[in-house]
Amino acid sequence: MVTTNFLDTFKNPNVGAPGWRSRLSVRLQPGHDLAVREFEPRDGRLTFYPESQVVKLPFINFMKAHGTSFLNAYTNSPICCPSRAAMWSGLFTHLTESWNNFKGLDPNYTTWMDIMQKHGYRTQKFGKLDYTSGHHSISNRVEAWTRDVAFLLRQEGRPMVNLIPKKTKVRIMEEDWKNTDRAVNWLRKEASNYTQPFVLYLGLNLPHPYPSPSSGENFGSSTFHTSLYWLKKVSYDAIKIPKWLPLSEMHPVDYYSSYTKNCTGKFTEKEIKNIRAFYYAMCAETDAMLGEIILALHQLDLLQKTIVIYTSDHGELAMEHRQFYKMSMYEASAHVPLLIMGPRIKANLQVSNVVSLVDIYPTMLDIAGVPLPQNLSGYSLLPLSSETFKNEHEFRNLHPPWILSEFHGCNVNASTYMLRTNQWKYIAYSDGTSVLPQLFDLSSDPDELTNIATKFPEITYSLDQKLRSIINYPKVSASVHQYNKEQFLKWRRSVGQNYSNVIGNLRWHQDWLKKPRKYESAIDQWLNTHSNPKKKSEQKLENNVLEQHTEIC
Repeated sequence: MVTTNFLDTFKNPNVGAPGWRSRLSVRLQPGHDLAVREFEPRDGRLTFYPESQVVKLPFINFMKAHGTSFLNAYTNSPICCPSRAAMWSGLFTHLTESWNNFKGLDPNYTTWMDIMQKHGYRTQKFGKLDYTSGHHSISNRVEAWTRDVAFLLRQEGRPMVNLIPKKTKVRIMEEDWKNTDRAVNWLRKEASNYTQPFVLYLGLNLPHPYPSPSSGENFGSSTFHTSLYWLKKVSYDAIKIPKWLPLSEMHPVDYYSSYTKNCTGKFTEKEIKNIRAFYYAMCAETDAMLGEIILALHQLDLLQKTIVIYTSDHGELAMEHRQFYKMSMYEASAHVPLLIMGPRIKANLQVSNVVSLVDIYPTMLDIAGVPLPQNLSGYSLLPLSSETFKNEHEFRNLHPPWILSEFHGCNVNASTYMLRTNQWKYIAYSDGTSVLPQLFDLSSDPDELTNIATKFPEITYSLDQKLRSIINYPKVSASVHQYNKEQFLKWRRSVGQNYSNVIGNLRWHQDWLKKPRKYESAIDQWLNTHSNPKKKSEQKLENNVLEQHTEIC
């Protein structure tokens, strides 16, 4: 039941509410509507204490009070396209071979929304989808394909902030607001008149960092951008400055990521705190977009009939572990928000079980009463969140006590695999031997600063064996390595005589153009040498050390 104060907030057009990149609006039973909202990088820890105290997120809080919050929800690949491919397919990344932002699902792939449409649901999508192959920039593709090459180049602009000094400026991310308006108009003009149940998907780009043209012609997205209106919703004094390991003590893969993201230089505490504050403010703006959907459903008398699911494709490091962006298995990058609210969903419930985005697919079909395919990687979340599930179903196919996440894209120089259980986070790399694994006890080390893999070899071995029973990760890593070479050669042939000029002017151009022959030679050596993961790893580590003293961010 909606409180009077909340209704008053809904009626006041001047009251803003923060939001995430969300993507689900669905109606539950055969006859329930569904609304799914998916946001870009949203750190799932913001949905619960103590991180929830940093920024005001009234509509997230409303969903928490009236629905079920999954406290340990994870992406299956911490980057846009592969993560979304997992959510839309219900399959782990290696099963669909969604290796990077360029390689996702086939455009004709049958998603959960397609199946629901076949079973009588009216469906609609607005905003960012990004789960099929063929998208993103040439830079993004080439950086992913050449991650095995023995060079170290900055691929992003230095993370920075940009403030609009207006206390009344609300609509900062114009495209996301336009898509939110389209979704609201569709609810008012179309969905409210349907006699069939509907499924609405809204994908937002916020709170993804904005492009940074100041970093050169081929720029990345390293600018955290907001206005005073949203910044006022952040409790600046509550912002934590993350602890960093010294560069010399960083895991070699973390060092590579930090360097390519232009984060190995000096940052003042004020810079770090501002980046985090602006990121939280961007989350607040996203929450307001979520509020527009909830408000529209309420005004149309659909809120009590509609299941709303809110999640994100990945998190945002926001300078934790000396990085921004995603592409990491650390909590800020891999932990995502996941909230479900609606008829028959338990209210004010917090679920601590580990779950992941592949669980969205079977949950959607379960909500609609559609039989589940047998090959899915995910499990329905209804046994953990539905008031009536126990009475209607036997507890079969319960969610296992682990989740799998994997990463094969840019800014990371080894395929990465995370097995997350209730207590442990185990991270394996490449072939399992050439790069040291990581083990964190999140109950005693929530900031993930102490790798205890060598301290507890029995636990490390046990978790590695469990991981290998789920995925033959050395074989997958070899497949990705071969795919990268094949795709790069295909691209280089397509560019022809302009190859040297094109590759020298991608996002890494500021470093590349200092020694272009050296870097082209490194690529040639990579293409002509049979893969030797151990030698490759040692070579890159040596490169890191040699360049460590000449870093400039």
